[in-house]
Amino acid sequence: MRLRCVSLATVILTTYVAACGSSRPLHITAIQLGRSLNSDHSVAEFTTVFGPHDTVYLSVLTTGGGSGTISVRWTYGGKVVGEPKKRVADRDVAATDFPLQSAAGFPPGQYSAEIFLDGKSVGTRTFRVEASPGTSPQHLR
Repeated sequence: MRLRCVSLATVILTTYVAACGSSRPLHITAIQLGRSLNSDHSVAEFTTVFGPHDTVYLSVLTTGGGSGTISVRWTYGGKVVGEPKKRVADRDVAATDFPLQSAAGFPPGQYSAEIFLDGKSVGTRTFRVEASPGTSPQHLR
């Protein structure tokens, strides 16, 4: 009987600790922009200037464990061109990437990416696309 009480107490304590751990807030430590990613999904080549046919990578670095929904609102010329969301649950340091691509090429100009954690804005990054020499701008579809 004593063994059952100890086992039951262990199960209850383990469940309590697991439940408390999953409700920890996710902490954003950095927002990165660049042309390529490392194997851990952080940005490898930082930049804020892109060509029309580049892939724009935004990476959100988090730490401390926890869970939440990270989303990005990509805008150009006052219009939303993408709003991807990812549900994340991490135990330690992590990077979550959000690529932006256009098969037709991005028109030159200023762009922004507003980052949200659980629906609350946590930062904005701006960047620009410059036309490649000898090409004409194409419109984002």
